[in-house]
Amino acid sequence: MVFCDFDGTISEEEVFVGLMRHFAPAAAARILPEIYAQRLTLREGLPIVLESIPSMAWPAMEDFVRGKTLRPGFAAFLSHLQAAGVPLVVVTGGFGEMARIVLGPLAAAVTAIHGLEADRSGPFLRVHSAWEDDAELVAKPLILAHYHPDEALCIGDSITDLRMARVCPQIFARDRLAEYLRKEGRPFVAFTDFFDVDRAVAQRWWPEGAHD
Repeated sequence: MVFCDFDGTISEEEVFVGLMRHFAPAAAARILPEIYAQRLTLREGLPIVLESIPSMAWPAMEDFVRGKTLRPGFAAFLSHLQAAGVPLVVVTGGFGEMARIVLGPLAAAVTAIHGLEADRSGPFLRVHSAWEDDAELVAKPLILAHYHPDEALCIGDSITDLRMARVCPQIFARDRLAEYLRKEGRPFVAFTDFFDVDRAVAQRWWPEGAHD
């Protein structure tokens, strides 16, 4: 199975970070550097930012993400996974609903999308997920354990993917995640786009003719 981050990985830009900086600029400016420096956990920091956003801003947030660009090669990679019978699970530290909006029709081709959910019943957003632990609102290692695949490949780009990368046997990393893994001395495969990922796994997984 493939477990793939969304923001900054499938999407070319950090859609979730962009949302926070646009709709909660003061809180994002104060909290995000603390999260990146690992002085605050994601569970500690993200609610401070997200729960300062009025619930009435949600439609504008959906409009904000529409039309965001996917990283080159993702559609082809997903198609090859389908041809090979390999499931892809989207694991996002951001909002699952925002990932569905950006993915558009491609969302129907992924096995599942796991991420944050937003309770908009009160004056301000309240965030939660089915995968919370002491450190994260979306604990990606819990999602991996839930599926208990015979073989797993993980793809990510930032702090929300670090714990997943530590337990995943095969990891593709870029941007901040690559920096964290280098500092920890952990092996990974660097990538720029999904054409890189596709080429790296083609000989191992794709059946003959899957690229035709």
